[in-house]
Amino acid sequence: MALSLRKVEETAPALVSLYKSAGVSLQKHGMSGQRVAVYLVLDYSGSMKPYYQDGSVQALADRVLGLSANLDDDGRVPVVFFSTDIDAETDIELADHQGRVDRIVAGLGHMGKTSYHLAMDAVIDHYLDSGATAPALVVFQTDGGPINKLAAERYLCKAAKLPLFWQFIGFGDPDSRQFEFLRKLDELAVPDKRPVDNAGFFHAGKDPRRVPDEELYDRLVSEFPAWLAAARARAIVRA
Repeated sequence: MALSLRKVEETAPALVSLYKSAGVSLQKHGMSGQRVAVYLVLDYSGSMKPYYQDGSVQALADRVLGLSANLDDDGRVPVVFFSTDIDAETDIELADHQGRVDRIVAGLGHMGKTSYHLAMDAVIDHYLDSGATAPALVVFQTDGGPINKLAAERYLCKAAKLPLFWQFIGFGDPDSRQFEFLRKLDELAVPDKRPVDNAGFFHAGKDPRRVPDEELYDRLVSEFPAWLAAARARAIVRA
């Protein structure tokens, strides 16, 4: 069940408009009333520094919270920060969302390289350990390709047997060759490599904050319903 508008107004008034915008997108894509666990994975590699400094990462976290409040009732989103390794595993809550990214990052060390598969492993472990039966939407933000492409592809294919949909979102120059790998991941063969298409990718550009809320939400959820139907048909999702 979703959180009520009143609950959002009481706990996170700054997120009310995001909550409403997300609700419109979910309705448009036939997802109203669907229970979904939402995860956020954030790139903490060295090249991401400007996006932490200008508030782009916090803005994405707020938008994902607004989406999650429509899909789940616990008022929190599990978050994984990754670079060469896992930098942090924590939660961002509605009641404590403002400036939360800065507070987490203040306690982290060196910004490393980009290693997707460790972050994917952390999400898979969290999901399995949580005992959840609802499907999950993993918003996976990055500004470049991984140092180990083979491992990232292997994890994505392995995770296709689980009720997890990976929505990759790119920050940075849309023409950068850094994103060729994510476009390839998006197109991986079904059923040769994986039983269902369990990933999507879109680009949010050099200033992700300028992408309108409605557009961002549409792009975050547009591929989820087709995956959900396919995953139900293969009994990957039972809820």
